[in-house]
Amino acid sequence: MAIEGPRALVAGNWKMNGGVAMLKEPRLLAAMLKDVKLKCDVMVCPPAIIARRVKSVLKGSRIRLGGQDCHWAASGAHTGEISAEMLREAGATAVIVGHSERRTNHGETDEIVSKKASAAHRAGLKAIICIGETLDERKAGKTLQVLSRQIRGSIPSGSNADFTVIAYEPVWAIGTGLTPTTAEVAEAHAHIRKELESVVGQEAAATRILYGGSVKGSNATELMGTPNVNGALVGGASLKAADFLGIIKVYA
Repeated sequence: MAIEGPRALVAGNWKMNGGVAMLKEPRLLAAMLKDVKLKCDVMVCPPAIIARRVKSVLKGSRIRLGGQDCHWAASGAHTGEISAEMLREAGATAVIVGHSERRTNHGETDEIVSKKASAAHRAGLKAIICIGETLDERKAGKTLQVLSRQIRGSIPSGSNADFTVIAYEPVWAIGTGLTPTTAEVAEAHAHIRKELESVVGQEAAATRILYGGSVKGSNATELMGTPNVNGALVGGASLKAADFLGIIKVYA
C-alpha cells in the first residue's frame, strides 16, 4: 500500500483485559514481526499492572509499550491513579488520554483530557488524544462541530507532532462491529487535519491521526488507505497476535 504523510502508528489498546497468561501474545507478535519490513510503528497498551512484564517480553523487539490512561499530577493523594512518570518508569513511550470510555464512564471533559496530555508531555511521553462523536451527535449532523470542540479543548498549547497523536474514534463504532464509510472517515480526518492547524500550526501536517473503531484485518486495508489516516488504534483485535498482525501487515 502506498503511504503518504507521517509514519503510521498501529497501537493496540487491551483495555481491561489480559493477565500473566496473556503475555504469550506480545511474545508471539514480536516473533512474527522479527523479519517483517514494516512501514509503521507498532505499540501495545496493556493494563498498567502488567506493563513491566510486557516490556520485558518485548525486549529486543520493535514493539513499543504504551499506557491506557494517566493522572495529570506527577504524584500525590490520588488513590488508584497512575502518573505519566510511573508509566515512563515502567518503559512506556506513550499514553492514551481521553478515550471515549473515560469520557463517558468517568465524566472526563476536554479540560481534563488536556491536563492529562500535558502530564504525558511533562513525562516525555507521546499523548494519544482520543476524540469522536456519539451516534446521536452524528445523526444530528454535529460530527465536525464536536471534533472541532474536542480538538481545541483537548490539545494543550505548545503541543507538537513528536509528542502528540490524535485518534479519531466515532463512539458508536467502538466495539460494535460498525464502521463509518471511507468517505465519512476521510471527511472527519480532513477536518481534524485542518482544525489542528489552528492549534499547533505547521505541526499539523506532521501530526499522526489514527482511526479507531472496530478495526480488524478485513477492513484495515480500506481504512488505512483513506487520506489523512496515519494508522489505527485497535481494541479487541489487538488481543490476539494473529489478529493484530493482520492489521499491522497492511503497512508491510
